[in-house]
Amino acid sequence: MTKIDRPLALTQGDPAGIGPDIALAAWSLRNQHGLHPFLYIGDPVVLTTRARLLGVDVPIRETDAGSAAGIFQDSLPVLPILVGFDVAAGQPQVASAASTISAIETAVRLTLSGETAAVVTNPIAKSVLYESGFKFPGHTEFLAELAQSATGRAVLPVMMLAGPKLRAIPVTIHIPLKDVPSALTHDLIVETCRVTHADLKNRFGIASPRLAVAGLNPHAGEDGTMGVEDRDIITLAISALRAEGINAFGPLPADTMFHDEARGRYDVAICMYHDQALIPAKALGFDDSVNVTLGLPFIRTSPDHGTAFGLAGQGIARETSLVAALKLASELAQHSGNA
Repeated sequence: MTKIDRPLALTQGDPAGIGPDIALAAWSLRNQHGLHPFLYIGDPVVLTTRARLLGVDVPIRETDAGSAAGIFQDSLPVLPILVGFDVAAGQPQVASAASTISAIETAVRLTLSGETAAVVTNPIAKSVLYESGFKFPGHTEFLAELAQSATGRAVLPVMMLAGPKLRAIPVTIHIPLKDVPSALTHDLIVETCRVTHADLKNRFGIASPRLAVAGLNPHAGEDGTMGVEDRDIITLAISALRAEGINAFGPLPADTMFHDEARGRYDVAICMYHDQALIPAKALGFDDSVNVTLGLPFIRTSPDHGTAFGLAGQGIARETSLVAALKLASELAQHSGNA
């Protein structure tokens, strides 16, 4: 069996959220969307209960990674990670955190060992995990720790929102806006762009990636009159990148970076903080954008939305972003030879 014949590893996310709903919907539409086989890692009882609640007929079969692809056409393959109690749709419980975390760890282990092609993660509720003692700001940082523990090599995880109209990366991620200027360093910008450049070449198949770098301040600082970070940090980082042969340019005023003509000039927008990247990414592709973590020794994608507890079990959650995440994971695997 070649790597591309192996299934994707799809985690359950928070079992009370819409992860089970959209996983069931994605499998039901597997032929319509031409989906690569995936192995759901989570509680089969939750899936069966949710399918009954939603009124959908999805045969669920417990299996392992080696058998998943072979049964995918006829049944949704599930590697059991039990929650241990009845889960009510839309009602998160701290006690479910252990199964949520275990599903992520299992997906990473299977993918690093070559048993699965890539990791696709359903949404987690960070507040629920924090209550259980989870020490990481989010999925991205946890995946980086798992990668480092498994390989012994430190990694810089880079968060990308990838949609049909825009790829955008925030250099700083889950920190308050007031902390961004002090967190934004020359080295962080350079390393983020290096990781981005490498993965766009090796996994996205872009031979000469073009990186448009946004300024931090209005009008990219107006040569220091509206803040010195653009002149003293970002400009110097871009010069260092260009000296390495990386096609990074800017800093550009963020308010003119995202219209149609501007987007045609670059392959990815490097932004300085979370909302500067995610607002245009979601505005231009809310339903079909995908969260991709660059810099890891495995492929990871995810829907670009949250757990949506208010929609769970009601039959109104849209599977579009998960389908896009599954498709992108298989495409990246083909480009990189890691699937």
